[in-house]
Amino acid sequence: MKEMKALTKINELKLGLSDISLTAKVTEVSEPRSVKTRMGYETNVATAVLEDDSGTIPLTLWGKQIEEISEGDTIEVTGGYISEFKGELQLNVPRKGELKKL
Repeated sequence: MKEMKALTKINELKLGLSDISLTAKVTEVSEPRSVKTRMGYETNVATAVLEDDSGTIPLTLWGKQIEEISEGDTIEVTGGYISEFKGELQLNVPRKGELKKL
């Protein structure tokens, strides 16, 4: 059986952390906008704000992830990582990570 890692709290997140697992509530989701990726193709990106009892953090949503969650959902992120965009920490879920509505 796979060992469950302790869930991380939002206030513990720091730049450079990876393989993050956390559960949080989605308090808002921005309108998707079209962007061109480094690979040269167009995709949609949106930002969700996640909140737990310790704080909030933006979550970057790409492509079909945008349709998977809505404001008010409680979600679980597995395999996430922290990056910085315009001076603000943000949570990202890579292809090998998982974003799941609870």
